[in-house]
Amino acid sequence: MDSDKRWYSLRVISGQEKKIKEKIELEVNRSGWSDVITQILVPTEKVYKIRNGKKVIIERNILPGYILVEALPTKFSGEMIQSIANLTNVIGFLGKNNPIPMQQAEANRMLGKVDASSEAGEMMIEPYLEGETVKIIDGPFNDFIGDIKEVNEEKKKLKVIVKIFGRGTEVELNFMQVEKQS
Repeated sequence: MDSDKRWYSLRVISGQEKKIKEKIELEVNRSGWSDVITQILVPTEKVYKIRNGKKVIIERNILPGYILVEALPTKFSGEMIQSIANLTNVIGFLGKNNPIPMQQAEANRMLGKVDASSEAGEMMIEPYLEGETVKIIDGPFNDFIGDIKEVNEEKKKLKVIVKIFGRGTEVELNFMQVEKQS
């Protein structure tokens, strides 16, 4: 990354980030600004939920209502700023007609979070907690209810205390074998 490029925050209507990003990319290509505006990014991270015993991966927005735009500050002019700010569902840049670039440390932190998420795989959106009650949905203890004694996030395993004949018995299960009790 060139040290002279800077990141700018663009406020947009929450939930519309991906559509707006595509509109901006089309505008940049149509107007021949790709040498000035080098990247447009919706900061997201991969997370998963367990739904009906299946692992469902979703992308969650880290900064709802914001898109990050990388541009050369020396050439990032009024015409570009105005045409992006005037797109449908765009609220405007931080700093309005004179966008304020993000601090480099802040930009690195945001980009690092996005990169770390793609490298680390995904994390659970609703993690299991010790002491939480779960229902076993798979295996020999199917339909039993138990309390979580220990959570091993790396191995995706739980130690659950299940009452069998009135006595607590420790059972080791993976995340896919249980579901949270509501």
